[in-house]
Amino acid sequence: MFPIQRPRRLRQTANLRRMVQENLLTVNDLIYPLFAVPGSSIAKEVTSMPGVYQLSVDKIVEEAKEVYDLGIPSIILFGIPDSKDDDATGAWHDCGIVQKAASAVKEAVPDLVVIADTCLCEYTSHGHCGYLEVGDLTGRVLNDPTLELLKKTAVSQAKAGADIIAPSGMMDGFVQGIRQGLDEAGFQDTPILSYAAKYASAYYGPFRDAAESAPQFGDRRTYQMDPANGREALKEVELDIAEGADMLMVKPALAYMDIIWRVKEITQLPVAAYNVSGEYSMVKAAALKGWVDEQKIVLETLTAFKRSGADLILTYHAKDAARWLKD
Repeated sequence: MFPIQRPRRLRQTANLRRMVQENLLTVNDLIYPLFAVPGSSIAKEVTSMPGVYQLSVDKIVEEAKEVYDLGIPSIILFGIPDSKDDDATGAWHDCGIVQKAASAVKEAVPDLVVIADTCLCEYTSHGHCGYLEVGDLTGRVLNDPTLELLKKTAVSQAKAGADIIAPSGMMDGFVQGIRQGLDEAGFQDTPILSYAAKYASAYYGPFRDAAESAPQFGDRRTYQMDPANGREALKEVELDIAEGADMLMVKPALAYMDIIWRVKEITQLPVAAYNVSGEYSMVKAAALKGWVDEQKIVLETLTAFKRSGADLILTYHAKDAARWLKD
């Protein structure tokens, strides 16, 4: 008889399809990003990211409790300081906004895993991820002096209670520098989740509204990766592994699933995918217009990240996804 092979045999019922399903998205895979701001009782919605808010520390704690109750195991904290300067003081000061938020969350929800984004762009007056030459208007960050700032920032975040340090500035040697700084300060057991392959992407636009981190001049192409490059991502990943990274991240996720796959093929370390702001906002905008089924498209997309090799997914959809996965 023709055809002999009939793949549809295994698609006939819901239970049969469930039995042969190759990848499973669960709430354990999710990490929820939060934006901390000074003040109290503040919950300011980000115009370009419906459903995402800048939150004061008291509101961050409320959100953290909700996240934990939904079964989401982790949050990642970004901060918007009171003031910015060339030394990114708000990033590494013991009273910095991320430090305050991390301490408050760990006190209120001790079992929730708190990741601290370890970058400087939200805290510098020029919006770049480190020191610049005096008079520089191109945004070419001075690599080695910036490593000292990142070390100070990571140690300060760990002291405040952050469970995981996540450097995102794409400086050469930043994993080794931060590992050295953490070890010397007594935080040998604090893991590093490296933004190992972070591209200079147009998908970040709404995030820069949320974090108030847009560069005042130039761009970030001298330190973030060219979207045309794939092999270079593997080089960056191999360097970070050699420098002591415990986990690796690919950012963005949606247009870079080939990179997630290639990274997963060369390492046994956990690999995270960042479902970034532009990806989120496009779905939200289309859903608000009634053009797509938000629940179905979000769960399909997150499952695709799992299929491509991601072990963890940072996503602004995390709370909604957690609720949908329980239904």
